[in-house]
Amino acid sequence: MRRLLGLALALWLLAPAARAFPDRPITLATGYAPGGSTDIAARILADRLAVHLGNGARVVVENRPGAGGIVASEWLKRQAPDGHTIMLVESSSHAIAPNALVGGTRYDPVADFSYLGVIGTAPLVLVVNKDLPGATPAAVVQYLRAAPPDSIAYATSGVGTIVHLASEMLALELGTRFVHVPYRSGGQMLTALFQGDGKFGVAVLASAAQQVRDGMVRGIAVTGDHRFPTFPELPTLAEAGVPGFDLATWNILLGPPGMPAEIQAALNRALVASLAEPALQQRLLTAGVDAWTRPNGPEEARAFLSREVEKFRVVVQRTGVKLEP
Repeated sequence: MRRLLGLALALWLLAPAARAFPDRPITLATGYAPGGSTDIAARILADRLAVHLGNGARVVVENRPGAGGIVASEWLKRQAPDGHTIMLVESSSHAIAPNALVGGTRYDPVADFSYLGVIGTAPLVLVVNKDLPGATPAAVVQYLRAAPPDSIAYATSGVGTIVHLASEMLALELGTRFVHVPYRSGGQMLTALFQGDGKFGVAVLASAAQQVRDGMVRGIAVTGDHRFPTFPELPTLAEAGVPGFDLATWNILLGPPGMPAEIQAALNRALVASLAEPALQQRLLTAGVDAWTRPNGPEEARAFLSREVEKFRVVVQRTGVKLEP
């Protein structure tokens, strides 16, 4: 009996530690190499998540690049749902690839993950060679609209990227066709526009910001539903003459499927508290991400992703863009 009582006491004393979360470092994965916009957003977020989780939490960023985030998303689906492995994902892996990849992905972007909250949106920007006709954003849009089909080349950072989809959507909305010239990176794309090898392109705003400020390319309009705070002078494409145009990339925090509700809630609370900090909001803005400060529980995050997956399904269907495995 004494042995049984001693065992019971030991288990009781250990129970709070066993229930504590987190009880070891949390891995915050991204599907991209260090230095890109997704990696930067993850590193900005990691320290604040740890602070708001408490319990001596540590959040360590791990880069798992490959196939535009698809490899890391497949990996995340297989991880233990104990809250110690989470991932910052974006539109490429969770909205474009599931709709555009020939044969589809080996994960359902909505059903196969646990939702921890939306991090923010990151608009794209229409940029043009500095000598392209049109003194105002509306005049540039009208020039592109009036161009004969296949008379103007546009540059992108690759086939099947969000900037490719946005450019093809723009062509559809303008009722014309353009010639696609893909490059291997956003930097090469912007250099091509500066040199006149392409007349326009849609770029990730964070990547193009310095070239726009330096006058290497002209910033015309952002592609989201509102002006971006760091470039308030740039109208939306809707304001510039393309009604209803709204296509942006975004970051959302996910976990493996089957995460316990209490752990999911703890991570969500830490994320929401982090995003409420003005200093963190400013750091994300500098990185090209507009922090999400709207209602942001797990259900709101799931609804957000569901809407975006459907939006991109329509875009892929309309444009006919496909990704080869």
